[in-house]
Amino acid sequence: MRNWTGLITASCLVIITGIASAAEMRLAVTTSFHNSGLSDVLLLEVKRDLDLDVRLLVVGTGQALKLGQQGDVDAVLVHSRAAEENFITQGFAEYRREIMYNDFVFLGPASDVIGGGSQKTTTDVLKAIRQSGKAFVSRGDESGTHRKELSLWEAAHLKPDTFSSAWYRASGSSMGATLNLASAMNAYTFSDRASWLNFGNKGGLKIIYSGDPLLFNQYAYLPISSVKHPHVKKTSALRFEKWLTSRKGQVLIAKYKVLGQQLFVPNAKN
Repeated sequence: MRNWTGLITASCLVIITGIASAAEMRLAVTTSFHNSGLSDVLLLEVKRDLDLDVRLLVVGTGQALKLGQQGDVDAVLVHSRAAEENFITQGFAEYRREIMYNDFVFLGPASDVIGGGSQKTTTDVLKAIRQSGKAFVSRGDESGTHRKELSLWEAAHLKPDTFSSAWYRASGSSMGATLNLASAMNAYTFSDRASWLNFGNKGGLKIIYSGDPLLFNQYAYLPISSVKHPHVKKTSALRFEKWLTSRKGQVLIAKYKVLGQQLFVPNAKN
């Protein structure tokens, strides 16, 4: 059960505030991490162990990194390595700390006209979806999931910016909203596994393809540079990082399941 006092939504930005205490920090996280339900478990234990209130700003990876660039948060937890490395190169963080991973999956109608299960590679799946004429719904919001999807189209030598908007539909919103649209249209889409397992309105959709190494989905923690932004709560951010990468934090991540399935695999290195 969530122990938060407020939930404020402004455009795509969700700010979740905790009970005020002497120790607190602001963390920008992806919608996929928050929607998984894992954040509820972790933050409750962090409060107990460290008396630290972690206030979440729940957005896509692109927006999370912008918040970090502006110094509006003390750390970010995202999943887009190229963007993270660029963030470090620009001096907004000194490093990225890998915390856990899961994978991306392709979803489609139960009838699955492309026979996703018989396809050998992600490229084969994308080409088959493109040729099928059956609608595809993209997040289209510069999130880590959207950036990953775009990189896969590029690897398949296909260009989404040339696709008809009647076929390639961009929700421009969160994973949940994208899944809702795909479910309503009985269309193909691309999601992280955690969001899919927690999604309640599956309708006629199912996982049609997964398992390609290209679908690996790493989450990393980046404390914001106190050189760029001297006001950030560096001590709190580092305390939270130490807890996340501790044995307890990693075990809690490993044990978290939905419908009997493990959502994330911890892989922090000490």
